[in-house]
Amino acid sequence: MAALGRIAGPVPFKDVVQKEEDEHPPEEYADIISTLPGITTGFGQLLCYQGVWLRPWMVPGVISVQQRLVPRPDDVLLASPPKCGTTWLKALSLATMARATYAPTSADHPLFRLNPHDCVPHLEALFGAVQEAKLEALPSRRLMHTHMHHSLLPPSLPTAKSSTYADGCREPKDMLVSMWHFIMAAGGDAFPFSDLFEFACEGKNPHGPIWDHILGYSRSSKASPDRVLFLRYEEMLLDPVSSVRELALFLGVPFTAAEEAAGLPMDICKLCSIDTMKDLEVNNTGVAGQFVEVPHKSFFRKGVVGDWANHMTPEMARHIDAIVEDKLRGSGLGFTR
Repeated sequence: MAALGRIAGPVPFKDVVQKEEDEHPPEEYADIISTLPGITTGFGQLLCYQGVWLRPWMVPGVISVQQRLVPRPDDVLLASPPKCGTTWLKALSLATMARATYAPTSADHPLFRLNPHDCVPHLEALFGAVQEAKLEALPSRRLMHTHMHHSLLPPSLPTAKSSTYADGCREPKDMLVSMWHFIMAAGGDAFPFSDLFEFACEGKNPHGPIWDHILGYSRSSKASPDRVLFLRYEEMLLDPVSSVRELALFLGVPFTAAEEAAGLPMDICKLCSIDTMKDLEVNNTGVAGQFVEVPHKSFFRKGVVGDWANHMTPEMARHIDAIVEDKLRGSGLGFTR
């Protein structure tokens, strides 16, 4: 690995912060949390904080991020809903931003030895474990991630001259199917997909409502297109090379003519593809997560469009399509059925 002083772009989080510490959620928010409405589902308990349904262990982290995050002017925040290509986005962003230091064709690229979630820290988990001081160890530009709705972001972010990169949406039916498989992989009690589906239709899924997350970042992108990039997962799958070019341009590191001639955008897409990632040993062993350990291999299932048809009846599909269409009405957003 190159010396930190010569690194251009973000540094893999685990390369800088390697010391393991005891993890304990902040206790000062207990009074706030005790007043939150909650529900118990087949896939666990959810609490509603400022209109968003969250796992109980995520709430202290969200509050702590809101109150304690100190952004830097050149921070990059990846803001994606769960199961909308987060792992792919982390890999693409790191590979694109740090390509001057880590060539995408290099055998010692960090993504060959580190899971993307070890490279890009998850803010709510980090702050929820009272380990936010680790962010200060990262040299600029820092690359970070959140699942927080735009409405939950700390007041410091809208006023900071930082880039907010948002993966705004994925077909909600595919998102829910992926979420169900992921929750099952995390080792919880088995539950039918219909349980998650029915609660999600009410907006009561982890990090739900789905439509609020989509609308928040979409509106922010329209209001501040220079600060918020809103991408659609299906379009990225259809043309990943163009998406990487768009990402690089937005982040202020556009590909040069020489890089284009050398095929760097395509090399980055190949490096970060699910076919490459899922075959790596590092992504087939080990776990990720602050409070719930999730096997690395569970982050690389299918990554395809239309898998919902293998889990939903036509009636279920029509039901959630109608709900989402109603919630997004007037926004200009929609999904191909």
